Amino acid sequence: MVLTSKRTTKKATVTKNQRDESSLSLVHVEKALRRLNITKEEGIQLPTIVVVGDQSSGKSSILESLSGISLPRGQGICTRVPLVMRLQNHPLPLPHPELLLEFNGKTVFTDETHVSDAINIAIEEIAGSAKGISNTPLTLVVKKNGVPDLTIVDLPGITRVPVKGQPDNIYDQIKDIILEYITPEESIILNVLPATVDFTTCESIRMSQNVDKTGSRTLAVVTKADKSPEGLLEKVTADDINISLGYVCIRNRIGDESFEEARLEEQKLFESHSLLSKIDKSIVGIPVLIQKLVEVQAKMNSVMNEDDVDFAVDEGIEEVDELAEEEDVPIANIRPKRNTKLPNHLKDFVTPSLKKGSKK
Repeated sequence: MVLTSKRTTKKATVTKNQRDESSLSLVHVEKALRRLNITKEEGIQLPTIVVVGDQSSGKSSILESLSGISLPRGQGICTRVPLVMRLQNHPLPLPHPELLLEFNGKTVFTDETHVSDAINIAIEEIAGSAKGISNTPLTLVVKKNGVPDLTIVDLPGITRVPVKGQPDNIYDQIKDIILEYITPEESIILNVLPATVDFTTCESIRMSQNVDKTGSRTLAVVTKADKSPEGLLEKVTADDINISLGYVCIRNRIGDESFEEARLEEQKLFESHSLLSKIDKSIVGIPVLIQKLVEVQAKMNSVMNEDDVDFAVDEGIEEVDELAEEEDVPIANIRPKRNTKLPNHLKDFVTPSLKKGSKK
Protein backbone atom coordinates (compact mmCIF):
# COMPACT_ATOMS: atom_id res chain seq x y z
CA MET A 1 0.00 0.00 0.00
CA VAL A 2 1.34 3.36 -1.04
CA LEU A 3 0.28 6.30 1.09
CA THR A 4 0.65 9.76 -0.38
CA SER A 5 0.28 12.84 1.75
CA LYS A 6 0.67 16.54 1.09
CA ARG A 7 1.39 18.13 4.40
CA THR A 8 2.48 21.49 5.69
CA THR A 9 4.78 21.97 8.63
CA LYS A 10 3.18 23.27 11.82
CA LYS A 11 4.92 23.80 15.11
CA ALA A 12 3.37 23.61 18.55
CA THR A 13 4.72 24.05 22.02
CA VAL A 14 3.66 22.23 25.16
CA THR A 15 3.65 23.63 28.67
CA LYS A 16 5.36 21.87 31.55
CA ASN A 17 2.00 21.26 33.24
CA GLN A 18 0.64 19.56 30.15
CA ARG A 19 3.73 17.38 30.00
CA ASP A 20 3.55 16.38 33.66
CA GLU A 21 -0.18 15.68 33.63
CA SER A 22 0.08 13.33 30.66
CA SER A 23 3.26 11.45 31.54
CA LEU A 24 1.49 8.15 32.18
CA SER A 25 -0.33 8.31 28.86
CA LEU A 26 2.91 9.05 27.03
CA VAL A 27 4.42 5.79 28.19
CA HIS A 28 1.60 3.90 26.49
CA VAL A 29 1.83 6.08 23.39
CA GLU A 30 5.52 5.31 23.02
CA LYS A 31 4.92 1.62 23.52
CA ALA A 32 2.15 1.62 20.93
CA LEU A 33 4.14 3.51 18.31
CA ARG A 34 7.30 1.47 18.77
CA ARG A 35 5.50 -1.87 18.71
CA LEU A 36 3.51 -0.89 15.64
CA ASN A 37 6.71 0.27 13.92
CA ILE A 38 4.87 3.45 12.96
CA THR A 39 8.04 5.39 13.63
CA LYS A 40 9.88 3.89 10.65
CA GLU A 41 7.06 3.12 8.24
CA GLU A 42 5.26 6.43 8.56
CA GLY A 43 8.19 8.78 9.07
CA ILE A 44 7.86 9.53 12.79
CA GLN A 45 11.11 9.64 14.72
CA LEU A 46 10.75 9.52 18.50
CA PRO A 47 13.32 11.65 20.33
CA THR A 48 15.98 9.21 21.46
CA ILE A 49 19.18 9.61 23.43
CA VAL A 50 21.94 7.63 21.70
CA VAL A 51 25.04 6.71 23.70
CA VAL A 52 28.28 6.46 21.71
CA GLY A 53 31.88 6.03 22.79
CA ASP A 54 35.01 3.97 22.47
CA GLN A 55 35.14 0.47 23.90
CA SER A 56 35.50 0.55 27.71
CA SER A 57 34.78 4.28 27.83
CA GLY A 58 32.21 3.79 30.60
CA LYS A 59 28.97 3.82 28.58
CA SER A 60 27.29 0.97 30.44
CA SER A 61 28.23 2.54 33.77
CA ILE A 62 26.26 5.65 32.80
CA LEU A 63 23.17 3.60 31.98
CA GLU A 64 23.52 1.80 35.30
CA SER A 65 23.59 5.11 37.14
CA LEU A 66 20.55 6.45 35.26
CA SER A 67 18.48 3.31 35.84
CA GLY A 68 19.83 1.96 39.12
CA ILE A 69 20.11 -1.43 37.40
CA SER A 70 23.33 -3.46 37.07
CA LEU A 71 24.25 -4.30 33.47
CA PRO A 72 26.77 -6.78 32.01
CA ARG A 73 30.40 -5.77 32.45
CA GLY A 74 33.69 -7.24 31.38
CA GLN A 75 36.60 -6.96 28.99
CA GLY A 76 35.98 -6.33 25.29
CA ILE A 77 32.66 -5.39 23.76
CA CYS A 78 29.90 -5.91 26.32
CA THR A 79 27.22 -4.24 24.23
CA ARG A 80 27.12 -6.34 21.05
CA VAL A 81 23.67 -5.17 19.95
CA PRO A 82 21.83 -1.85 20.25
CA LEU A 83 20.46 -1.91 23.79
CA VAL A 84 17.33 0.22 23.94
CA MET A 85 16.64 1.12 27.55
CA ARG A 86 13.18 2.53 28.19
CA LEU A 87 13.05 4.07 31.64
CA GLN A 88 9.52 4.59 32.93
CA ASN A 89 8.98 6.32 36.24
CA HIS A 90 6.32 4.57 38.27
CA PRO A 91 4.35 7.15 40.30
CA LEU A 92 4.23 4.89 43.36
CA PRO A 93 7.00 2.84 45.01
CA LEU A 94 6.92 -0.79 43.87
CA PRO A 95 7.95 -3.79 46.00
CA HIS A 96 10.36 -4.59 43.19
CA PRO A 97 11.11 -2.78 39.92
CA GLU A 98 9.37 -4.26 36.89
CA LEU A 99 11.95 -5.35 34.32
CA LEU A 100 11.39 -7.01 30.97
CA LEU A 101 13.34 -7.69 27.80
CA GLU A 102 11.89 -7.48 24.29
CA PHE A 103 13.71 -9.08 21.35
CA ASN A 104 13.02 -11.32 18.36
CA GLY A 105 9.29 -10.84 18.82
CA LYS A 106 9.14 -12.12 22.38
CA THR A 107 9.05 -10.76 25.91
CA VAL A 108 11.13 -12.09 28.81
CA PHE A 109 10.39 -10.94 32.36
CA THR A 110 13.30 -10.68 34.78
CA ASP A 111 14.37 -8.94 37.99
CA GLU A 112 17.29 -6.91 39.36
CA THR A 113 19.17 -10.01 40.45
CA HIS A 114 18.98 -11.79 37.12
CA VAL A 115 18.74 -8.95 34.59
CA SER A 116 22.46 -9.01 33.70
CA ASP A 117 22.38 -12.75 32.94
CA ALA A 118 19.12 -12.35 31.04
CA ILE A 119 20.68 -9.65 28.87
CA ASN A 120 23.69 -11.85 28.10
CA ILE A 121 21.43 -14.75 27.13
CA ALA A 122 19.36 -12.49 24.88
CA ILE A 123 22.48 -11.04 23.23
CA GLU A 124 23.78 -14.55 22.49
CA GLU A 125 20.46 -15.43 20.88
CA ILE A 126 20.57 -12.27 18.77
CA ALA A 127 24.27 -11.99 17.89
CA GLY A 128 25.58 -15.50 18.49
CA SER A 129 27.90 -16.92 21.11
CA ALA A 130 31.10 -15.57 19.51
CA LYS A 131 32.18 -11.93 19.75
CA GLY A 132 30.42 -10.55 16.70
CA ILE A 133 27.79 -7.82 16.75
CA SER A 134 24.28 -7.44 15.37
CA ASN A 135 22.10 -4.49 14.44
CA THR A 136 19.02 -6.23 15.83
CA PRO A 137 17.99 -4.25 18.92
CA LEU A 138 17.37 -5.59 22.41
CA THR A 139 14.92 -3.55 24.49
CA LEU A 140 15.12 -3.37 28.26
CA VAL A 141 12.06 -1.81 29.91
CA VAL A 142 12.60 -0.55 33.47
CA LYS A 143 9.51 0.50 35.43
CA LYS A 144 10.70 1.93 38.70
CA ASN A 145 9.84 4.72 41.09
CA GLY A 146 12.27 7.62 40.82
CA VAL A 147 13.85 6.94 37.40
CA PRO A 148 13.61 9.64 34.73
CA ASP A 149 11.24 9.03 31.80
CA LEU A 150 13.87 8.58 29.10
CA THR A 151 14.56 6.37 26.11
CA ILE A 152 18.27 5.63 25.78
CA VAL A 153 20.10 3.51 23.20
CA ASP A 154 23.51 2.12 24.12
CA LEU A 155 25.50 1.12 21.04
CA PRO A 156 28.53 -1.17 20.70
CA GLY A 157 31.76 0.51 21.75
CA ILE A 158 34.07 1.61 18.96
CA THR A 159 37.07 -0.63 18.36
CA ARG A 160 39.50 -0.67 15.44
CA VAL A 161 41.36 -3.92 16.05
CA PRO A 162 39.31 -7.14 15.84
CA VAL A 163 40.01 -9.80 18.43
CA LYS A 164 39.60 -13.55 18.02
CA GLY A 165 36.02 -14.34 17.13
CA GLN A 166 35.33 -10.94 15.56
CA PRO A 167 35.15 -10.23 11.81
CA ASP A 168 37.93 -8.24 10.19
CA ASN A 169 35.50 -5.42 9.41
CA ILE A 170 34.27 -5.05 12.99
CA TYR A 171 35.06 -1.32 12.95
CA ASP A 172 33.00 -0.73 9.82
CA GLN A 173 30.08 -2.73 11.23
CA ILE A 174 30.07 -0.69 14.44
CA LYS A 175 30.45 2.57 12.52
CA ASP A 176 27.45 1.74 10.31
CA ILE A 177 25.27 1.00 13.35
CA ILE A 178 26.32 4.20 15.11
CA LEU A 179 25.70 6.38 12.06
CA GLU A 180 22.27 4.82 11.54
CA TYR A 181 21.25 5.84 15.05
CA ILE A 182 22.87 9.27 15.35
CA THR A 183 22.10 10.63 11.88
CA PRO A 184 18.37 11.44 12.45
CA GLU A 185 18.00 15.01 13.62
CA GLU A 186 15.75 13.83 16.45
CA SER A 187 18.61 11.83 17.99
CA ILE A 188 20.34 13.35 20.99
CA ILE A 189 23.97 12.21 20.92
CA LEU A 190 25.43 11.36 24.31
CA ASN A 191 29.16 11.23 23.59
CA VAL A 192 31.07 9.38 26.30
CA LEU A 193 34.66 10.57 26.74
CA PRO A 194 37.04 9.14 29.35
CA ALA A 195 38.93 11.86 31.22
CA THR A 196 42.12 9.92 30.49
CA VAL A 197 42.13 10.70 26.72
CA ASP A 198 42.55 13.70 24.44
CA PHE A 199 38.97 14.53 23.44
CA THR A 200 39.99 15.84 20.01
CA THR A 201 41.34 12.44 19.01
CA CYS A 202 38.31 10.37 20.05
CA GLU A 203 36.72 8.40 17.23
CA SER A 204 33.25 8.94 18.72
CA ILE A 205 33.74 12.71 18.43
CA ARG A 206 34.70 12.37 14.78
CA MET A 207 31.60 10.29 14.04
CA SER A 208 29.21 12.61 15.83
CA GLN A 209 30.70 15.68 14.14
CA ASN A 210 30.09 14.08 10.76
CA VAL A 211 26.32 14.25 11.35
CA ASP A 212 26.11 17.10 13.88
CA LYS A 213 28.71 19.58 12.72
CA THR A 214 27.63 22.39 15.06
CA GLY A 215 27.19 20.07 18.03
CA SER A 216 23.68 21.41 18.60
CA ARG A 217 22.38 18.00 19.68
CA THR A 218 25.54 16.59 21.23
CA LEU A 219 26.12 16.33 24.98
CA ALA A 220 29.47 15.05 26.24
CA VAL A 221 29.81 12.98 29.40
CA VAL A 222 33.32 12.80 30.82
CA THR A 223 33.74 9.53 32.70
CA LYS A 224 36.45 8.40 35.12
CA ALA A 225 37.08 11.94 36.33
CA ASP A 226 38.82 10.58 39.43
CA LYS A 227 41.34 8.69 37.27
CA SER A 228 42.70 11.74 35.48
CA PRO A 229 41.83 14.99 37.28
CA GLU A 230 44.85 16.91 35.97
CA GLY A 231 43.82 19.33 33.23
CA LEU A 232 40.17 18.24 33.23
CA LEU A 233 38.93 21.75 34.03
CA GLU A 234 40.76 23.08 30.98
CA LYS A 235 39.37 20.29 28.78
CA VAL A 236 35.72 20.97 29.59
CA THR A 237 36.04 24.75 29.36
CA ALA A 238 38.09 24.87 26.15
CA ASP A 239 36.38 25.32 22.79
CA ASP A 240 38.40 22.70 20.93
CA ILE A 241 35.39 20.70 19.70
CA ASN A 242 31.76 21.58 19.04
CA ILE A 243 29.72 20.37 22.01
CA SER A 244 26.87 22.87 22.11
CA LEU A 245 24.93 21.02 24.83
CA GLY A 246 27.99 21.13 27.07
CA TYR A 247 29.85 18.68 29.28
CA VAL A 248 29.00 16.74 32.41
CA CYS A 249 31.80 15.16 34.44
CA ILE A 250 31.05 12.06 36.49
CA ARG A 251 32.71 9.45 38.66
CA ASN A 252 31.98 5.85 37.66
CA ARG A 253 30.64 3.39 40.19
CA ILE A 254 33.48 1.18 41.44
CA GLY A 255 33.31 -2.51 42.33
CA ASP A 256 30.48 -3.51 44.65
CA GLU A 257 29.48 0.02 45.59
CA SER A 258 25.74 0.51 45.84
CA PHE A 259 24.31 3.24 43.65
CA GLU A 260 23.70 5.37 46.74
CA GLU A 261 27.29 4.90 47.92
CA ALA A 262 28.60 5.75 44.46
CA ARG A 263 26.64 9.01 44.35
CA LEU A 264 27.91 10.02 47.80
CA GLU A 265 31.50 9.30 46.77
CA GLU A 266 30.96 11.28 43.58
CA GLN A 267 29.63 14.25 45.54
CA LYS A 268 32.59 14.14 47.94
CA LEU A 269 35.03 13.92 45.03
CA PHE A 270 33.82 17.06 43.27
CA GLU A 271 33.48 18.98 46.52
CA SER A 272 36.82 18.16 48.15
CA HIS A 273 39.35 17.22 45.46
CA SER A 274 41.97 19.93 45.02
CA LEU A 275 41.50 20.05 41.24
CA LEU A 276 38.03 18.67 40.55
CA SER A 277 36.40 20.97 43.12
CA LYS A 278 37.27 23.89 40.83
CA ILE A 279 34.92 22.61 38.12
CA ASP A 280 31.57 24.41 38.17
CA LYS A 281 28.97 22.38 40.07
CA SER A 282 26.49 22.89 37.24
CA ILE A 283 28.44 20.41 35.08
CA VAL A 284 29.33 17.63 37.51
CA GLY A 285 27.51 14.59 38.83
CA ILE A 286 24.88 12.06 37.77
CA PRO A 287 21.98 14.19 39.11
CA VAL A 288 23.08 17.04 36.82
CA LEU A 289 23.33 14.62 33.89
CA ILE A 290 19.79 13.36 34.50
CA GLN A 291 18.47 16.91 34.66
CA LYS A 292 20.20 17.85 31.40
CA LEU A 293 18.93 14.76 29.58
CA VAL A 294 15.35 15.34 30.70
CA GLU A 295 15.53 18.99 29.67
CA VAL A 296 17.08 18.25 26.28
CA GLN A 297 14.58 15.51 25.49
CA ALA A 298 11.69 17.78 26.56
CA LYS A 299 12.98 20.49 24.25
CA MET A 300 13.10 18.03 21.36
CA ASN A 301 9.54 16.99 22.18
CA SER A 302 8.27 20.58 22.18
CA VAL A 303 8.67 21.16 18.43
CA MET A 304 6.00 19.32 16.49
CA ASN A 305 4.84 18.74 12.95
CA GLU A 306 1.15 18.18 13.58
CA ASP A 307 0.15 16.91 10.15
CA ASP A 308 2.90 14.29 9.96
CA VAL A 309 1.83 12.87 13.32
CA ASP A 310 -1.89 13.03 12.47
CA PHE A 311 -1.28 11.14 9.25
CA ALA A 312 0.81 8.40 10.83
CA VAL A 313 -1.38 7.80 13.86
CA ASP A 314 -4.55 7.79 11.75
CA GLU A 315 -3.07 5.07 9.52
CA GLY A 316 -2.29 2.91 12.53
CA ILE A 317 -5.40 3.72 14.54
CA GLU A 318 -6.97 0.26 14.43
CA GLU A 319 -3.76 -1.39 15.56
CA VAL A 320 -3.49 1.11 18.41
CA ASP A 321 -7.04 0.23 19.45
CA GLU A 322 -6.11 -3.44 19.52
CA LEU A 323 -3.04 -2.68 21.62
CA ALA A 324 -5.14 -0.67 24.07
CA GLU A 325 -7.44 -3.64 24.53
CA GLU A 326 -4.52 -6.05 24.85
CA GLU A 327 -2.76 -3.89 27.46
CA ASP A 328 -6.01 -3.06 29.29
CA VAL A 329 -5.31 0.67 28.89
CA PRO A 330 -8.15 3.17 28.35
CA ILE A 331 -8.27 4.00 24.66
CA ALA A 332 -8.59 7.68 25.52
CA ASN A 333 -5.07 7.46 26.96
CA ILE A 334 -3.64 6.17 23.70
CA ARG A 335 -5.33 7.55 20.62
CA PRO A 336 -7.22 10.58 19.36
CA LYS A 337 -10.53 10.31 17.56
CA ARG A 338 -10.10 9.57 13.88
CA ASN A 339 -9.71 12.60 11.64
CA THR A 340 -9.16 15.00 14.54
CA LYS A 341 -6.09 16.95 15.49
CA LEU A 342 -3.64 15.06 17.66
CA PRO A 343 -4.28 15.84 21.35
CA ASN A 344 -1.66 17.69 23.35
CA HIS A 345 -0.57 14.66 25.35
CA LEU A 346 0.47 12.95 22.12
CA LYS A 347 2.07 16.05 20.64
CA ASP A 348 4.22 16.32 23.73
CA PHE A 349 5.71 12.92 23.14
CA VAL A 350 6.07 12.44 19.40
CA THR A 351 8.58 14.35 17.29
CA PRO A 352 8.13 13.47 13.63
CA SER A 353 10.76 13.26 10.94
CA LEU A 354 10.09 15.78 8.21
CA LYS A 355 9.93 13.45 5.27
CA LYS A 356 8.53 14.34 1.86
CA GLY A 357 6.87 12.31 -0.84
CA SER A 358 5.02 9.04 -0.65
CA LYS A 359 5.36 6.34 1.97
CA LYS A 360 5.03 2.62 1.68
